[in-house]
Order: sequence, then C-alpha cells, then structure tokens
Amino acid sequence: MSNQSANEQSVNTRKLALTAIFAAVAVVGSMFSFPVLGSKCAPVQHMVNVLCAVFLGPAWGLASAFIASLIRNLIGLGTPLAFPGSMCGALLSGLLYQRFKTLPAAWIGEIFGTAVIGGILAYPVASMVMGNAGATLFMFVVPFLISTVGGTLIAAVVTLGLHSRGIIGRLREEVG
Repeated sequence: MSNQSANEQSVNTRKLALTAIFAAVAVVGSMFSFPVLGSKCAPVQHMVNVLCAVFLGPAWGLASAFIASLIRNLIGLGTPLAFPGSMCGALLSGLLYQRFKTLPAAWIGEIFGTAVIGGILAYPVASMVMGNAGATLFMFVVPFLISTVGGTLIAAVVTLGLHSRGIIGRLREEVG
C-alpha cells in the first residue's frame, strides 16, 4: 500500500469515527426533545449538524444525520420527519461552510436547510409515509424552524468558542 493510500485510509477512518460519535451525540441528545405543532423537535441534532459541517463536510454530515435519524426511529426516539429535516440541514450547512469557510454560512445553511427545505420535504413524508391526510405543504416549516434555531444557537456558542481559541483549525487539520 502506498504512503498516500495509507494516509487517505487513516483520514477516512478518523472521519468515520467522528461521524459515528456525532450520530451518537444526536441520538442521545434527542432524549431532550419537545413537541411543536405535530413534530418532535430535537435541537441537539441541529447543533451536531453544524459541528459536522465545520469538522467533516457535507457528505459526512449528511451520513451522520441519516444514521442518527435511522437509529432514533428504530428505538422510538424520533419520527420519519427526522430524515428530511436533519439531512437537508446537515447537507446545506456543510455545502455553505465548504463554499464560504465562515461559521455564519454553516449556521444559515442549517437553518434554511432544515426549516425551509426539510420542512417542505416533510410534507410528502407526513402524508404518504405517516398517513397524515391533514398535512399541508408548509405545515412543518415553523416547527422545524423552532427546533433548528434553538440547536443552531447552541452550535453558534460552541463554534464561536472553539474558533476564538483556534481549536477549529487544529481539529480540522487533525481530522484531515
């Protein structure tokens, strides 16, 4: 195995491990959820999405959100609505952070991705998967917005603290 290949494998192993840790934090954090207008709001998931965006990028953040949503559903801590909300927020947060390299870009991506895109995509999930005949196109935007704003504010405090101490740069280098 070449030196470059071994290094890439090491980087992927670190990213996989960190993705699993973030997914686990999101699952455990979902025990601290609250109902809002028919959805279960879990702000810790949104904090994790921003941290994944900053440390791992969009693909790994998307994977973490999917894994956390799947586990939450399997153990009864979430609903199928967790998939569009968390995954859209994680992906857009990661894409915007990757493009602009600023923390506010990650925060905005999380909020818009979860509340607007995820909120709209929750409609077919609610109506077709969950059998909610009363679901409407924009029904989940406000509840998702409440959840993501709370989680993103927590993430903002955490990421600003890490950034001010230079920890984000060091951890990004360490992860690869």
